[in-house]
Amino acid sequence: MRTSLNVPQEVLDSFDETWNEEGLESRSRAVREAMQEYIERHNRLEEIEGETVAAVAFDYEHTLVIEELHTVQHTFEDVIGTTQHMHHGDWCLETVFCTGPAKRIRELVYQLRDFDAVGRVNVMFLLPVS
Repeated sequence: MRTSLNVPQEVLDSFDETWNEEGLESRSRAVREAMQEYIERHNRLEEIEGETVAAVAFDYEHTLVIEELHTVQHTFEDVIGTTQHMHHGDWCLETVFCTGPAKRIRELVYQLRDFDAVGRVNVMFLLPVS
């Protein structure tokens, strides 16, 4: 199946450089592999059940999304215990430390990943609460 994507030029250039350095046969092969890794990461995130503790780290372009992120954080104050924030020019790095149902923390992760001005969102579940 053929498809098309809108990708910023700098991301495409970096992606092409990466798959070429790895010696893959084509961009299509690299995209299929990246998609498979994305699916596996999603499945691992979905497997976490019950009460848990997590750290969610994300970076974002401050001026484009700060008000929306504050709204999200207030929406999820039932699981967010504390935050750590660092400025780096126009970009910020933030970590929110969460305790609560894994399902609710996943909802937070998915909502953060849906913002264009958020670069990356990584979650680490620290321990399931017994």
